[in-house]
Amino acid sequence: MLKVSWELHLLLLLGLGLRSQEALPPPCESQIYCHGELLHQIQMAKLYQDDKQFVDMSIATSPDEVLQSFSELAVAYNHSIPRGQLQEFVQRHFQPVGQELEPWVPEDWKDSPQFLQKISDAKLRAWAEQLHQIWKRLGKKMKPEILSYPERFSLIYSEHPFIVPGGRFVEFYYWDSYWVMEGLLLSEMASTVKGMLQNFLDLVETYGHIPNGGRVYYLQRSQPPLLTLMMDLYVTHTKDVSFLQENIGTVASELDFWTVNRTITVNSGGRSYNLNRYYVPYGGPRPESYSKDADLANTVPEGDREALWTELKAGAESGWDFSSRWLVGGPNPDSLSSIRTSKMVPVDLNAFLCQAEGLMSNFYSRLGNDTEATKYRNLRSQRLAAMEALLWDEQKGAWFDYDLEKGKKNLEFYPSNLTPLWTGCFSDPSVIDKALKYLEDNQILTYQYGIPTSLRNTGQQWDLPNAWAPLQDLVIRGLAKSDSPRTREVAFQLAQNWIRTNFKVYSQTSAMYEKYDISNGGHPGGGGEYEVQEGFGWTNGLALVLLDHYGDQLTSGTQLASLGPHCLVAALLISLLLQ
Repeated sequence: MLKVSWELHLLLLLGLGLRSQEALPPPCESQIYCHGELLHQIQMAKLYQDDKQFVDMSIATSPDEVLQSFSELAVAYNHSIPRGQLQEFVQRHFQPVGQELEPWVPEDWKDSPQFLQKISDAKLRAWAEQLHQIWKRLGKKMKPEILSYPERFSLIYSEHPFIVPGGRFVEFYYWDSYWVMEGLLLSEMASTVKGMLQNFLDLVETYGHIPNGGRVYYLQRSQPPLLTLMMDLYVTHTKDVSFLQENIGTVASELDFWTVNRTITVNSGGRSYNLNRYYVPYGGPRPESYSKDADLANTVPEGDREALWTELKAGAESGWDFSSRWLVGGPNPDSLSSIRTSKMVPVDLNAFLCQAEGLMSNFYSRLGNDTEATKYRNLRSQRLAAMEALLWDEQKGAWFDYDLEKGKKNLEFYPSNLTPLWTGCFSDPSVIDKALKYLEDNQILTYQYGIPTSLRNTGQQWDLPNAWAPLQDLVIRGLAKSDSPRTREVAFQLAQNWIRTNFKVYSQTSAMYEKYDISNGGHPGGGGEYEVQEGFGWTNGLALVLLDHYGDQLTSGTQLASLGPHCLVAALLISLLLQ
C-alpha cells in the first residue's frame, strides 16, 4: 500500500515538473487527503472556493473503493477528467463537511461565572456574558464512527469534546487552544480544559508531537509549542498535581520533538549556539491550500518548487501563515514565492521554548525529581544566553528574528519581537521599559485600534493592517510586568484600545473575528488565503482575560486613546489622580 502510494506521489511530482531525486515524503500516507492523482485533479479543478472544503469531507465507503472508482474514471478520460465528471464523482463518494462532528454543549458551562462581577462597565459586562455564551456554539464532539473507520475521515479522532476556533476551522488547533483555555478557565470550565489537554497529550503519545490542527493533512507540522504552558495554566488553576505527575513524561517528549527535529546550530563570535526554527521537510502542496500552492509553484523555476512547498508548510507551522516576516528571499519581497521560513531563527518560538524549559524545571522540582529539574534549568539558561547573544539588540531595545542565510537580525517591527517579555525569558528587568521605548520609536502607540502585526502591507493576513489577539497579549501582558507605573499604564491603554475595537465590531455585527483591520476605525480583518472567519476562539479568550484583569478600569466608550508621547504624560497624570 505504502509502495503504491509513494510511486503515485513521485509520478504526481514529476507531472508538476519536479525531478524525482528532489521528492520529499508527503504530509501523510492518505492518497485521498494528502497526495496523489485524486487530490490533484479535484483540487486543481477548483470545485470549491476554499480548497479546505474538499479535504474536510469524509468518504462514504472504503478508501480502496473510492480510489478504484477514481482510477477507472481517470483511465476513461485519459487522466484529464472534465470538471462536471469530477463534481459528480465527489457527490457520489464524499459526504458534506462537518457531518462527523456533533454540536456539544459543555457539561461544566454555567450561567454566571464569578469574573463577570469584576467588570464595572455595564455594557462590557453584558458583552462578556455574550462571549461566555459563545463557548456553547463552539463546542464539538466526535462521532464514534471516526474511531471505528478512521481511514474514511481526515479528522484525527479525539476522545474528549473540545472548543474549536470557529468558521471554516471546525477542528481544534494547537496554539489557538491556549487562549481558548484561558477564557474557559475564567468561565469556570476546568473539566472542558482538562479534556482538551488530554486530547493533546494523547496526540503526543500517538505521533510524538501535536499537529498544527486535528486533521491528517496537518500531521507533519506542528504550531507554536504551548503544551507545557497549557499544563501549567491548568495545574495552577485546579491544583491537580496528580494529573501533572501522570503526564509529565508526555509533556517532556513533546519538547523532545522540537529538540530533535527543529534545532539549528548558529556560529557567532567564535561560539556555537543551539536555537530552534520552524522546519517541515515534507513535499507537495499543502492539501488544504493545494491549488494555491500548485499555482504559486508555477512562478518559480521547476527545481525550486519542492523547497517552496516546504517553506509554506514551515510558515503554517509558525502560526503566521503568512507574513512579510518570512518573505526574506527572492527578487520580490512582497510575493509569497519569496518565503524562507526555515531560514529564520524566530524570537517567539525560542521564547516559548525557554518558558517551557523553565516550567518543566518547576514541574520536576514540585514532583521531587531534582535531576530533571536541574536539566531543564540548565537548558533554559543555555537558551537565554543564546537569545541574548543572537536575538537581543541593546540599541533598539528588542529581540529580532535571526536570518541564517544573511547572518544577521531582521530589524523589521513585529509584535513577536517582544515575546520574551510575555514568557519571562530575560535576565535584566530594565528590558521591559526599553521595550516601551522600542514601541514609541516605531510609532506603534499611535495606532488607536490595536497593535499592528507588522508595518508592511503585503496583502498577507499576518501583516498590516491586521491585528491579532495573541499578538496583543504578547505585548500587553509583557509590558504589564514592569515596575514602572508609566509602562503599566501603556499596557492598560493598549488593552483598552483592543477591547473597544472588539466591542465596537461586535456591536455592529454581533460577531467576534479571528483578526481585525485596524487601519480605519476597526473592522473585521482581511487578506491572505481565505475570508475572515467568525467565532472566534482565541479572540474571545483574550477579551475575557483583559476584561478580568482590567475589569474595574475598562470602558465601552467610543473614544480610543492614541498613545503618542504627549498623550502618555496626560494619561499617566489622570491615572495617578484617579488612584
